[in-house]
Amino acid sequence: MTHRVLIIGLTGGIGMGKSTIAAQLKALGAKICNADAIVHQLLAKGGAAVDAVGKVFPGVVKHGAVDRKALGEIVFKDKAKLEKLEHLLHPLVVAEENRFIDKAWRKGAKLIVLDIPLLFETTAERRCDIVIVAGAPSFIQKQRVMKRHGMTPDKFERIVATQMPEREKHKRADFVVLTGLGKAYSFKQLAALFGKFS
Repeated sequence: MTHRVLIIGLTGGIGMGKSTIAAQLKALGAKICNADAIVHQLLAKGGAAVDAVGKVFPGVVKHGAVDRKALGEIVFKDKAKLEKLEHLLHPLVVAEENRFIDKAWRKGAKLIVLDIPLLFETTAERRCDIVIVAGAPSFIQKQRVMKRHGMTPDKFERIVATQMPEREKHKRADFVVLTGLGKAYSFKQLAALFGKFS
């Protein structure tokens, strides 16, 4: 007997609290598929994208793996190169996500979360039943991100510039979960949503 599974797309700009929301959804019983983790696997030693990325971006492969810091220095300064990388990785990531969904569904999962930073930019919302966007005031976003190792104001601005404006994400979302008022507040919002859809 088959069962219905709800696919939730989760996104949000850097420092908006998306990882916190993913962890809270997991605590509520959801199965989480993290696009960033998939990309890390694809670029790691033996990863399916290493050779292709090495051909397009000479010099970024070191000891059989893609040096993500070196790759980031190239793509975040050049929109065309970033798009080239995304076109290369996107089909591989989608294939892994589909495998995850199928496996989780066969194990009886009723709620699956696709945690995708560039969800709208890659039109991944088409594969989701509902979309949740993590939101926080811009000053909190910057405070959070500037605490990260190796982050600079210039790097922060470059990353934000590659992402869809928050206002646009909020307009496209089915639900915006606010993370600027603490974890208990965001968990309360999710618990209410989860009860509605589970």
